[in-house]
Amino acid sequence: MSEQTAEHADEYGAGAEGAQEESFHGELKVPGGKLVVADVTTDGRHITGAKISGDFFLEPEEAFAALAPALVGASVADDGGVLTGRLEAALAEFRPELDLQGFSLADIATVVRRALTRARDFTDYAWEVVHTPVLPTRLNVALDQQLLDEVADGRRGPTVRFWEWDDKAVVIGSFQSYVNELHPEGVKEYGIDVVRRISGGGAMFMEGGNCITYSLYAPLELVAGLDYAESYAYLDRWVIEALAKHGVDAWYVPINDITSAKGKIGGAAQKRRRGAVLHHVTMSYDIDADKMTDVLRIGKAKISDKGIASAKKRVDPVRSQTGAAREEIIETMIDTFVTRYGAVRADLRPEEIAAAEALVESKFGTEEWTHRVP
Repeated sequence: MSEQTAEHADEYGAGAEGAQEESFHGELKVPGGKLVVADVTTDGRHITGAKISGDFFLEPEEAFAALAPALVGASVADDGGVLTGRLEAALAEFRPELDLQGFSLADIATVVRRALTRARDFTDYAWEVVHTPVLPTRLNVALDQQLLDEVADGRRGPTVRFWEWDDKAVVIGSFQSYVNELHPEGVKEYGIDVVRRISGGGAMFMEGGNCITYSLYAPLELVAGLDYAESYAYLDRWVIEALAKHGVDAWYVPINDITSAKGKIGGAAQKRRRGAVLHHVTMSYDIDADKMTDVLRIGKAKISDKGIASAKKRVDPVRSQTGAAREEIIETMIDTFVTRYGAVRADLRPEEIAAAEALVESKFGTEEWTHRVP
């Protein structure tokens, strides 16, 4: 099938007269599927030529020849939904016999967007993996801002950091209401430290050893061409692979939930600024559900939205699905990331920790920040 491609702009359309053409290349390994590759040319405004290839399967044969021409003429600003619509319209005549194995038309649209935005992949970077020693939760949260800024300013390369802590805390999202999220009597009874982070998303109940938490800091070009939902799943593919090694069948539920056959495992949050992205994930390992619901207000709207009857069933600990210790699972996750992306293990620099400690004093440890949304 590889011969039936749109290799030249003049074959499937031409650009504006006198316009300078540019060439773009993108690749996408579909999770659990096949490789999809896009090579496109543009005149700066529209796609003027396209070639789609890969190790996927597609029948009937004639449908493959319709893929590339469907993309020609599309605006370089078209999103994935528009590109998918063009492909679906072009292949409508081949239904119901149309059979795509190992990929979807949406995957083609994604790889075209990735090509046009000159997105980069994990393997294009020199990654470091940091497993910090036990630190106060406020310092862990402050490190997220500090290391995001370090990557944005080019003082640190892309990094994945695994947290360790031994205090009792609730980390609330940047835009959550303090009083709407917490039971004050539970916070007082259990000595909970309430910390507000810079990323959005929901509250996290964190006691030492009850969660697996990590943060990823990278240039924004890593997720170029992906919408928010796609970026969450893309950034955590290696985690899904690592969990599978311990017998946990996990997958993403848009936008930011990691779930499994036995229920929700955890969730992710992001913060993007100054050309960099922070991607933060917390997965439950051994949550005390009774204590959690004594501390957190989990509203009826959120429960009904998930189609469940009890807030205690919303988080299904990883421990219930594998006999592995938390430390063993973290080590598997680190090994998986190192193997997949050629990362090296490293430590934080003393000046980075000192800068984060200063952020605790000036921001994350202050009542003004913690209660910024009362």
